[in-house]
Amino acid sequence: MTHTLHRQGTVENLKDDYVVFTMSAKKVNAKGSAVKIKRFFEILEKHNAVNYGDMKTGNSFNSSRDEIYKNIKDTSIVHFVVTEKREVAAILNELAEAHLGTSVVVSGLIDDTEWACKKAGLKMHTVEFSGGIYGRLDTLPEKEVLELTTMCGHGMVAANLVRDMVRKIKKGKKSLEDAAQELARPCQCGVFNPKRAEKLLRKMV
Repeated sequence: MTHTLHRQGTVENLKDDYVVFTMSAKKVNAKGSAVKIKRFFEILEKHNAVNYGDMKTGNSFNSSRDEIYKNIKDTSIVHFVVTEKREVAAILNELAEAHLGTSVVVSGLIDDTEWACKKAGLKMHTVEFSGGIYGRLDTLPEKEVLELTTMCGHGMVAANLVRDMVRKIKKGKKSLEDAAQELARPCQCGVFNPKRAEKLLRKMV
């Protein structure tokens, strides 16, 4: 999976940004996997997530918890965002004990992700790195805006929405928290990190 792979930022401001998600494989173990994905949801919701969701239903800022949970199907991909690597380790430890049998992906800084795996007694199976951005780089939004928009791997958070939130914060029309949550709503999968967004917005204003 690559939609959480291209988050822009520095080592420092990515240290509180981890996405953990699960999915089944079509024609391999998808049939009947909804019950396992629901168990994954139940485990992760205990671990201080700042956002979560399933792209078929929505995220925690545009849909209710019960709506997301109820609509989990064999083909669902359920995501949770946490801000502590120790929380990732605790999640992986509990998932290892649960033996769900679905694929689990952790997106985050490689050293911290490896640490969390080792802490849970696990070895990373596969590692993917982003190859960066190529082409007309001069047409991209400014770096500070990209750090926010790339937290939505499907490009649903618009650069102009980020700029609008910055303007409204400066004018006192939006708090940092409200602006971050408004940016989180369009990210259907629920992989946008509103707590990191607050810090990035604070720096921009």
